[in-house]
Amino acid sequence: MRVGLNRRTGEVLTGWDHCIQSICFIILTRIGSLIMLRAFGSLVPELQDDNATPQTIMRVYAAIAAALKAWEPCFRLTKIQLTRHGPDGVFAFILEGRFYPMGHVGDYSVFEAKRAVLAANDNGLKVLAA
Repeated sequence: MRVGLNRRTGEVLTGWDHCIQSICFIILTRIGSLIMLRAFGSLVPELQDDNATPQTIMRVYAAIAAALKAWEPCFRLTKIQLTRHGPDGVFAFILEGRFYPMGHVGDYSVFEAKRAVLAANDNGLKVLAA
């Protein structure tokens, strides 16, 4: 089972809770910003200040999907849905997919369907429900 620490409190996180924290970190990390792992992250931070046109939203979908495929072995995205957007700058996305508890060691024999609602604004990304 995957185990890690909560980035804010230092508490032990396991399973899906740790995976959600990793998903948020991956999406919010600008490619090239980690010294020892320059390729890590997503293009989402680059798109954050662009106008919310259908083309930009589609680029955000693609950036999320590509980053999770590359960097999160325990989650396989099957659906992204934009559920909230508006002039206040808050965007909410539903991410659905398969969570593989042992995916980090290459075991994809067991999985659970999982869903997370993520909200993004200029203060970062928050998990609203998981």
